[in-house]
Amino acid sequence: MNEMPRESGLLDTTDGQRVYWEEWGVADGVPALYLHGGPGGGLGTSGYRHRFDLNRTRLIGFEQRGCGRSLPHASDPSTDLSVNTTTQLIEDIEALRAARGVDRWIVNGVSWGSTLALAYGQTHPGRIAGLVLFAVTTTSRREVHWITEGVGAVFPEAWHRFASFAEEADPGYRRGETRLVDVYARLLNSPDEVLRDTASREWALWEDAHVSIASGGVFRDPRWHDDAYRLAFARLTTHYWAHAGFSETGLLARMNRLAGIPGTLIHGRNDISGPAVTAWEVHRAWPGSTLIIDEKGGHGGPAMVDAWSRANTQLVADLSGPKSQQGESL
Repeated sequence: MNEMPRESGLLDTTDGQRVYWEEWGVADGVPALYLHGGPGGGLGTSGYRHRFDLNRTRLIGFEQRGCGRSLPHASDPSTDLSVNTTTQLIEDIEALRAARGVDRWIVNGVSWGSTLALAYGQTHPGRIAGLVLFAVTTTSRREVHWITEGVGAVFPEAWHRFASFAEEADPGYRRGETRLVDVYARLLNSPDEVLRDTASREWALWEDAHVSIASGGVFRDPRWHDDAYRLAFARLTTHYWAHAGFSETGLLARMNRLAGIPGTLIHGRNDISGPAVTAWEVHRAWPGSTLIIDEKGGHGGPAMVDAWSRANTQLVADLSGPKSQQGESL
């Protein structure tokens, strides 16, 4: 298989961002979009492409504002995050869709990417041919509280270290006046380079702790060794989480906007980072969606990945047809 995308480039936005995008597969295939996790996770080595039949799919991935090869990069403390919101990411997706000449596409989202996929679909339902969501999140205040504070009941040793750093840096948190995620968001925007770096390392340790169950209890993400990646990831994640994904009413309140759109939700029963209740609530609020729970999966797992591939294969088959018919509908 070709290890290089068929096409790639930088999309210039109207507010000065340069968003990296890439295309895999065949030019006349069923269009599909991949939304990565994080926020700030990037495309990495583009392993997502293996979840699609590239002989029948025109697959597009992009790196969201501030991360990966997109510019400016959030690892630079001078990069303004006020122009990094869910609304602006949705506008980037629409600009990319128009620039690449796509009418409708299958939208895939993983973890935070599933939040973005839902938000995009609710804003532009006419552009969605189907949704495939993996490790489902909506980035609600409840979910953010759980992943930053509540899940400490499962990992008390790791959480004690995580919270103690915040207590030392912010007396307001010690007094219960500030949320943990807000403390870290502030520390990661500090003018003190050493403080920013230390906060990013503590955040990375906590990330590894709460996803460790799926890896047998020991996990260290090698990407944290890249200072720019770690700083951008932690800064973007705390930024979006502190604002509950920039959704005032919450995504569950707008699920009716996806009525009639085929959707598959894939989640692990052992996903401690994001308990299955979120995927269940999205499924209940979205008539016609399919919920797949992997009883052995965590925030990922082989069976979940297989289900992801099958869901895309089925959607592509459903949407494929005579070339003339496909061109009119997609």
